[in-house]
Amino acid sequence: MSEQNVTVNPGTKEILFVEPKLQERIWGGSRLKKEWNFPADRDDQLGELWAVSCNDQVDGRILNGSFKGRTLSDLWKNEPCLFGNPKDEVFPLLVKIIDAKENLSIQVHPEDTYAKEHENSKGKRECWYILDCPEDAKLIVGNRAGNHEELCRMIDEERWDDLLNYVPVKKGDFVQIDPGTLHAITGGIMLLEVQQNSDVTYRVYDYGRLQNGKPRELHLKQSKDVTKAPNLITKEHVVHPEDEPGVWQQLVETVNYKVWEMLLKESAGEVFVPSTGDSFYIAAISEGEGSVNGQALKRGQFFIIPNGCDNVKVEGNLRIVIAMPVM
Repeated sequence: MSEQNVTVNPGTKEILFVEPKLQERIWGGSRLKKEWNFPADRDDQLGELWAVSCNDQVDGRILNGSFKGRTLSDLWKNEPCLFGNPKDEVFPLLVKIIDAKENLSIQVHPEDTYAKEHENSKGKRECWYILDCPEDAKLIVGNRAGNHEELCRMIDEERWDDLLNYVPVKKGDFVQIDPGTLHAITGGIMLLEVQQNSDVTYRVYDYGRLQNGKPRELHLKQSKDVTKAPNLITKEHVVHPEDEPGVWQQLVETVNYKVWEMLLKESAGEVFVPSTGDSFYIAAISEGEGSVNGQALKRGQFFIIPNGCDNVKVEGNLRIVIAMPVM
């Protein structure tokens, strides 16, 4: 039987390791290559690792097992039982690591209705798990306008010091970014991002930076349309899970995804991943090493736990983040 025709029995589904791909960004650094050992032809401006991606830009390939060499889009279309037989034609999530050597642009994402009408796309809800950051790190999240009229006036007058809102963060923090929230990752922060599988981004301000000798495009009308005000985000909105070895801690539950985190110590013994229910998991190893069902794991590996793949056992000294799409 040819590899393209293999179908796995739901009772014996395999964990699927996915090949990530680096993306160049003008604000990116070198840590994904030098510290995380992802291969690249250049040493700088490596801003994003698209770790689990299924879209026109990056279609992840399976690295192991019966489906080795096949793409996620192929499996999504032709092996739907792996994902709980979803109705949506589009793979629901995109998982990245972002290395921001410099500040990213001030931006905002639309929700589904606006994105469908204006971009023929899904909207973009996302969340950030801080992998590393400077001691005094701050994210730009939310805004300080009192209402939408004041927001538009501040944007027109470029009153960024009055408008932008800064939230202190440290390693291990988790921040949810809902559509309509002004936001930017600041220089020195490395994070894991889980988001809707959409690339609709409206850029509000970019510090006057040039790309190929020209300023990058801004999207002021769209940004004003979708940005919520008032929308003041404070440090109370930041989640910092306690390090309880062997305990799954839920970080967020939204209409698009749920996310958990766990620190595992060898002394705590093996830990089982919760049942996938009617969905599936995307898993990321953010630090350490160990194994999943006997397969070796190390920092920077990403894998999919298919629907119905029960009794998934994780062992070792590692930290793992899992995301489940809500479909």
